[in-house]
Amino acid sequence: MIGIVDYNMGNLASVINAFKKVGADAKLESDPSKLSQYDKLILPGVGAYGDAMDHLKSNGMDEAVIAYAKSDKPLLGICLGMQLLFESSEEFGTTEGLGLIPGKVVAFDENKFDHTLKVPHMGWNETFQMRNEKLEIRNDLFRGLPDDFYLYFVHSFHAVCDDRYAIGKTHYGYEFVSAVQNNNIYGIQPHPEKSHENGLKIIENFAKL
Repeated sequence: MIGIVDYNMGNLASVINAFKKVGADAKLESDPSKLSQYDKLILPGVGAYGDAMDHLKSNGMDEAVIAYAKSDKPLLGICLGMQLLFESSEEFGTTEGLGLIPGKVVAFDENKFDHTLKVPHMGWNETFQMRNEKLEIRNDLFRGLPDDFYLYFVHSFHAVCDDRYAIGKTHYGYEFVSAVQNNNIYGIQPHPEKSHENGLKIIENFAKL
């Protein structure tokens, strides 16, 4: 069973429907004490970083997610959920995150944009996979997808981290990290549940980890 962390941040119906479409069982979970019963965990999220952390901390869900990450079972953060995996965010001042992946979340630097680009970054954009330099293999999260493929984005902030944690990058004004992995912990900035066939393939791959 796959658990979806329910902490009052975003519409979760599309995430549940995506798992149903690939034949996987997924359930919303708002009780921190029950996270450990799930085989895999999704940390979704839409909205402001600080509000999300406040919601997670209000009932100890933040500590429960951190404990789950230490269990070596697969954890996937989606959009804001991915950003929460990092150590901090600069959105509306500095806010401490879950600290599961070294790095931080920053605003898009619009000084590097041309006049045609706007923030938030919204719509379809190309993501490319970063291969394992030693083994030359695709990351399991992207198995069956080409080197470059399109996913749907909605965000104004992005992660900054060492390339050893980056498994996908995207170009919007400049190149930024759009997918990460730290052992059993995965994160993806775009919304796979809104990205049609490519997104469903990512959902299916995660369900099979």
